[in-house]
Amino acid sequence: MNGMRQVPGVHERVAVLSDIHGVLPALEAVLAEPDVQAADRLVVTGDIAAGPQPGEVLDLLRAQGGKVLWLSGNADRELVEYRRGERTGIPDPIAPLAAEALTGDQVEFLAALPGSLTLQVRGLGEVLFCHATPRDDEEVVLVDSRSARWAEVLTGLAPGIGTVVCGHTHMPYIRLTHGRLVVNPGSVGMPYGRPGAHWCLLGPGTDLRVTPYDVDAAVARLTAECGFPGIAEWADHFLNARATDTEALELFGHRDGRGEARRVSRSAIFEETPSWP
Repeated sequence: MNGMRQVPGVHERVAVLSDIHGVLPALEAVLAEPDVQAADRLVVTGDIAAGPQPGEVLDLLRAQGGKVLWLSGNADRELVEYRRGERTGIPDPIAPLAAEALTGDQVEFLAALPGSLTLQVRGLGEVLFCHATPRDDEEVVLVDSRSARWAEVLTGLAPGIGTVVCGHTHMPYIRLTHGRLVVNPGSVGMPYGRPGAHWCLLGPGTDLRVTPYDVDAAVARLTAECGFPGIAEWADHFLNARATDTEALELFGHRDGRGEARRVSRSAIFEETPSWP
């Protein structure tokens, strides 16, 4: 990951979008929300482009101008590494297509994104934003992770950071641990547990939001516009949130140290949940 960015000033309202995964209809729905349009800043906490419409999602977010604060996620890093020839494959089958669809400028844009940032939010004080954890872009912590696990991943944070905002696991939650508030806004484009585009609004408190949109129309649109061979099944599965939160917690729980470790990718959710044929 690149280093941490510090953003000056105190912000009244901050909208947080995570794990868009190249799903343009979901992003369009969130950006149309009045509270998103009125927010001082829009923080995008990674895994932006690894999905069916990567270039279109990047273009739409870049069109929002300096209001957007960007972070890289592990899936964005994988796209860059693939395009640069630093890896020969990516676990998620749609990701190589997404990598090839990016322009050279978009690849370099993703490569330059920081891994974390801090800013002041009125009512919350200093807030740290990251993709997975403050120290790593793909390790897993969950709403039910052990207190000792949270202590481990939060080690070394500056004492003044009272709130940590992270994404990565595609399930929204708010948890208090070791005197810090942890907020996960959930996923805009690939939610687990319930459909809709999930995000959150910060300042002066924390407000988890979900924006409904026409999922059937979005599935049809992705099927028509994306050349990924299995796009109809992919879109139906992820946009309809056919993986439950219980199934996702069971699959990802092995990666927070509670049991024998095993690597679980987003494609594993696609393959292992009962709703996937």
